[in-house]
Formats: sequence, C-alpha cells, structure tokens
Amino acid sequence: MTATIPHRTTTARGPGRVRLAADGVRLAYGADVVVDRLDLELTDGSFTAIVGPNGCGKSTLLRALGRLMRPTSGQVVLDGRAITSTPTKDVARVLGMLPQTPVAPEGLTVADLVARGRHPHQSWLRQWSSDDESVVAEALQWTDMAELADRPVDALSGGQRQRAWISMALAQGTDLLLLDEPTTYLDLSHQIDVLELVARLHAERGRTVVVVLHDLNLAARYAHRLVAMKDGVLVAEGTPAEVLTEQLLADVFDLEARVVPDPVTGTPMVVPVRRLNR
Repeated sequence: MTATIPHRTTTARGPGRVRLAADGVRLAYGADVVVDRLDLELTDGSFTAIVGPNGCGKSTLLRALGRLMRPTSGQVVLDGRAITSTPTKDVARVLGMLPQTPVAPEGLTVADLVARGRHPHQSWLRQWSSDDESVVAEALQWTDMAELADRPVDALSGGQRQRAWISMALAQGTDLLLLDEPTTYLDLSHQIDVLELVARLHAERGRTVVVVLHDLNLAARYAHRLVAMKDGVLVAEGTPAEVLTEQLLADVFDLEARVVPDPVTGTPMVVPVRRLNR
C-alpha cells in the first residue's frame, strides 16, 4: 500500500482539545527576562497568529513552544506531557518548527531537504523505504515544488525556499506546525503565496498552526485567533475582531489607527494614522 501524507485524525484528539500549552512560562537570556509568567493554550485544529511590536518576545515564546528553549520557570506541555521530558523523536513526530531564517547546507537539493523530514520516523529497525519515497513525492507535489526537486535550495528564490521548507515539514507528518515569520524578506505576492499554502495545510490537511507575524492585516486575514504580546506579557487573545481594536493598537503598538473591514474578506484591516508620542 502506498504511503500518503496523513490527515489529522480526530479519534485520538478531538476538536478543541489543548495540544500545546505554556503554563506560567518565564523565558530569559541570562539576566534579561524576555517572557514573564505567560499562560497560553493552543487547541487542536486551530490557526493562531502571535503579534506584537519588535522585541516583545514573540519569537522567543515560539522557540520555547518548539522545544528549542527551556523555560527558567513554568513549563511547556505537549499533549498533556511536559515537552522537556518528552523524547526528542517523539516531539519531532508531532511537532514541526520552521525558524525565521532556516539555513540548508550548501548544495543540498530540494528533494534531499524534504527527505530530511522523514528522519524522525527512521530507526535501526526501520530504514528508508518506498513509503518514505511516496510521502516525499507527495509533499513536493502538494507544495508545487516537484519540478524544482533537483535544484539546490540555496539557488531558489525566497518564496520558493519557504515552500521547500514547508514541504519538508509536510513530509515530517506532524500535525502541529510552528512558523516564525515565514514571510520575512518576501515581497507581497510571495507573502500571500506562502500564507495561502499554510492556510491550505490548515484547512485541507487539518494541521494546527501557530505563526508569528508582523503584518497585522495578513494575520487577521489568515489566522482565526490572534495572541497579542507586549513586553513579554500576553495582553489580549481572541478572534481578530476581538483583538484588533483601536485601543489595543494604541496600547500595544503606540499607534493611532483606524480599524475598518477588509473589503475582500471582511476581517479587520488596520489603517495607520500616526505613531503616538508617549
């Protein structure tokens, strides 16, 4: 039987179940506290965008959620278990993370990069198989990267490179996907291209998505839930309409702005007026 990229199953974890949580998490670089006593729950099948000004702790929080950083206090919980006490391979089978600027070894082809997504499923008892080949081929096809499979990753455009990394995460077979600024350095058309792909992963493949974004209008358009941070603290969470208020924009971003309906999607659209002097 040919292997395929799995869809999310609801028998083991039904809709609304908390998959990933920060429980009183405190994160610091040396004496510099970046995130302080933060609580956050991410439910199965959700699409969440973390927003906030530069330096507020968004990416640091995502690193902790992805087990790349250990809290100085509190804990991150994955499927009811402390993530730091969960074996690395077990985490990698259910959680995939793409950092802000992922780097591939020089000369590595797209196909080889995507194949690395299968590593968590390998062991001395289970070596590379035709099933793995099928999963990689489907991931490349699904992300429209099949024609570029033999091209070196470092020869791709920015948008193509992001699609290659997302293809690797798809081949990994995880149903939790964390993305740190996946649209960084991309022009607007490629930003839309990448976010449309992530939205398809969520809608058609049932992935639970957490993404850090700077662009509030794109966050409101694609995510179903926003989490707003300032100075390492969670200050608001809810639907885009609940979070993106003119008062919050003033309090969190020091920005006077108007919030109007997006003429295409009806989601909140932020129209900046001026920076507030405080």
